[in-house]
Amino acid sequence: MKRLNAVWVALLASGLSWNAVAAVMDDVAPLQQRWAEVKYQTPEDKQAAEFERLAQEADAVVQKNAGAPEPLIWKGIILSTWAGAKGGLGALSLCKQARATFEEALKIDPNALQGSAYTSLGSLYYQVPGWPVGFGDDAQAEKLLKQALAINSGGIDPNYFYGDFLARQKRYAEARTALEKALAAPDRPGRASADAGRRAEARRLLEQVAAKLAQGAQ
Repeated sequence: MKRLNAVWVALLASGLSWNAVAAVMDDVAPLQQRWAEVKYQTPEDKQAAEFERLAQEADAVVQKNAGAPEPLIWKGIILSTWAGAKGGLGALSLCKQARATFEEALKIDPNALQGSAYTSLGSLYYQVPGWPVGFGDDAQAEKLLKQALAINSGGIDPNYFYGDFLARQKRYAEARTALEKALAAPDRPGRASADAGRRAEARRLLEQVAAKLAQGAQ
């Protein structure tokens, strides 16, 4: 009850209402659903074009809900996933756009969508090349991912991405713990496809991590 009261006070302070937040999420939900379809059910050679179309839809949702962090977060997620599907140096501009979008959302409300902007921005920082090619920074990535976990310690996404980061750092024992937490995360309402896809990714990565640990890696 205390938590609900705190959330309500925060909403009042920001000039929002439960109805306003619900209306924003009604607009965001189709982006979430379509993202999962493209990410996990669309052939890889067709994903870039689909994410480009979805990014245009996200722009419209952001414009309709000016000042709301949730559409910005999803615009950033779509841009960054589009970058991954596109690949190559040509994807770097999309990553920079995604970074700016996440940073804008964080300025509005860092707790929006259970800290998802921290999660997504952190994943960008460890996957983008470092200087002089890109803005990648492993130290900044870990800082952001830990901020996400401070908000949503049991969430599937922050634990998966932290596990992925740790595996790339060859910190396999820590990665295993994070990935096990990701797999144990509760289902998210309306996100069945996304959860199934993310769990499949976590299981594959956990198998790789377990193999490294079996070989004596730490």
